[in-house]
Amino acid sequence: MKKVQEHHLREPIIPDLLMSPSDQGDGDLEMEYPEERGNWTGKLDFLLSCIGYCVGLGNVWRFPYRAYTNGGGAFLVPYFIMLAICGIPIFFMELSLGQFSSLGPLAVWKISPLFKGVGMGTILIVSLVAIYYNMIIAYVLFYLFASLTSNLPWEHCGNWWNTDLCLDHQVIKAGNTAIPFNVTNTVSPSEEYWNRYVLHIQGSSGIGDPGRIRWNLCLCLLLSWVIVYLCILKGVKSSGKVVYFTATFPYFILIMLLIRGVTLEGAWIGIKFYLTPQFDHLLSSKVWIEAALQIFYSLGVGFGGLLTFASYNTFHQNIYRDTFIVTLGNAITSILAGFAIFSVLGYMSQELGIPVNQVAKAGPGLAFVVYPQAMTMLPLSPLWSFLFFFMLLTLGLDSQFAFMETIVTAVTDEFPYYLRPKKAFFSAIVCIAMYLMGLILTTEGGMYWLVLLDDYSAGFGLMVVVITTCLVVTRVYGMKRFCRDIHMMLGFQPGLYFKACWMFLSPAMMMALLVYNIVKYQPSEYGSYRFPYWAEVLGILMGLFSCLMIPTGMVVAVLREEGTLWERIQQASRPAMDWGPSLEENRTGMYVATLAGSQSPKPLMVHMRKYGGITSYENTAIEVDKEIEEEEESMM
Repeated sequence: MKKVQEHHLREPIIPDLLMSPSDQGDGDLEMEYPEERGNWTGKLDFLLSCIGYCVGLGNVWRFPYRAYTNGGGAFLVPYFIMLAICGIPIFFMELSLGQFSSLGPLAVWKISPLFKGVGMGTILIVSLVAIYYNMIIAYVLFYLFASLTSNLPWEHCGNWWNTDLCLDHQVIKAGNTAIPFNVTNTVSPSEEYWNRYVLHIQGSSGIGDPGRIRWNLCLCLLLSWVIVYLCILKGVKSSGKVVYFTATFPYFILIMLLIRGVTLEGAWIGIKFYLTPQFDHLLSSKVWIEAALQIFYSLGVGFGGLLTFASYNTFHQNIYRDTFIVTLGNAITSILAGFAIFSVLGYMSQELGIPVNQVAKAGPGLAFVVYPQAMTMLPLSPLWSFLFFFMLLTLGLDSQFAFMETIVTAVTDEFPYYLRPKKAFFSAIVCIAMYLMGLILTTEGGMYWLVLLDDYSAGFGLMVVVITTCLVVTRVYGMKRFCRDIHMMLGFQPGLYFKACWMFLSPAMMMALLVYNIVKYQPSEYGSYRFPYWAEVLGILMGLFSCLMIPTGMVVAVLREEGTLWERIQQASRPAMDWGPSLEENRTGMYVATLAGSQSPKPLMVHMRKYGGITSYENTAIEVDKEIEEEEESMM
């Protein structure tokens, strides 16, 4: 007994003031802690997930078309300028917010609770995009299975779905040497296969008449949701491993298609058409806007995916380096994809005897009509077709993983006690709900609904969300404070380039994009079909609804505060008490003061007492503390 007392006498007494909750034991504090969010299991998980998220279907079917219609090689000038002004700075901002807080797109608005509606708007946008994006993956699966044959089904006319207007390329080629054909009123077999067999669009008179469900598409959509669910089942622990394949394998196929494409006769015609610089286009504002739009959508800023992925990083991950790797890698991939696509289109142009600009199309038309037709002209066409659609599948899946992880993480971070232990079950509920909502897209008129969702779900609403985020972080939270956070996290402050972009250039450019989109508004269309007035209104409301989340969130935040209206607004705009790094060991500098049980005038002492010693990052924290003290002294 005496020995025990002597032992207690020798043990240093720690004042309660300097004790963190974990030191105080379970005695009087009956505190529940939510289950850990987890982190990436490997060093490359995050980087490959970001690459997979950014390098998607848009790199294949949107960038090459935008390049050749906006000045060819000259388009690369505004493209890289917009990458520097809009792409890289906002990309880095999103990663910084996610990594610093370890929170999803909803909970991250502890940074300024008044603007939590921005996070709500983001989740609404991502949910709508995830519904139709998985339908595109279902179309890819359909073509993938259709390629498992000795003869591609869209190679020739004469099938039950073909009409009298169908004319295949072998007949056209024969006609070039004998009887001249008028090809203007004819349709290729691949186009009829897409419209009349896959979509069966002739069974619908328009968006108001969806027609029957196409059961083969319905099953493909079910399969695509099952694949997505299995890959996100354990959150980033499972999806982080899948991306090792889905983010890298497309490059192998792209290189194979590129090598095959440039060795085809006539390939140079397409490449020349793709890259011939027309510098007079640079005088048009449209080209600069198109370049900014391509950067904006290609990098996926504003969708919450980048922020979500970064939230699973360790606190000191070098996201500065990762930003440049991903953004520049994405740009190079887009350019490479253009070579692969246009080399084949050049060959196709020579085979058909028509100009390249009559062959090239943007969007689904390129992936499901033009390129499949080009595949029929190659030896071993089913093999090349299978490889092409397998590439599209892997490109689409890792983007879809990001959308789903964003939605699931956002909601589970809001209700960590209830949902984190049941994350797999909650993910299943979300996937089932989205599958059921996507069934309208599997009908005969489903393509009309897909076009409407594509045009409006992530249009002006997304731009409003990104502009608001940029302004809140730099103006409301404060540029100096945000740079301090990055300094604490990475060990250095962002340079003048990032500060200038965040404060002025990026918001100004995005405002110009928003105004341009409103002024140059064009009603949706699919081929020759024009959408009715009510559908346009529905689309506009879809975009407005995500914007309305912002004022709705403001009203809720203000009502939760006390005092006069102005006092409530001020209180709601300040960071929440628990804003900051999620782990105690990372709460250095001013953030130590917000730890439970820590009321020390020199809060770094708490951190040093518990974790021992001073690391290089804690040296940074000491510097930040000194800066704050100097500022306070200068203000007095």
